[in-house]
Amino acid sequence: MDPEYLEKQKASLLRGHRQVVCLNDKEMAAVDEYCRRFKVKNRSGLFREALMERVLSELEENHPTLF
Repeated sequence: MDPEYLEKQKASLLRGHRQVVCLNDKEMAAVDEYCRRFKVKNRSGLFREALMERVLSELEENHPTLF
């Protein structure tokens, strides 16, 4: 493969946009329990996967139609 193409592909996957999420005590306790029970080490990955799964499914369900 073309090294220039691979470099552009790699650069497009960099995460440069930061978002902050605040949780209340019950929400944090639920996240802690989930991570403990399912041995999740990467909470940012957990939040990112859950968020993107929801966003992409909503976009798929509500895509624009012509008629």
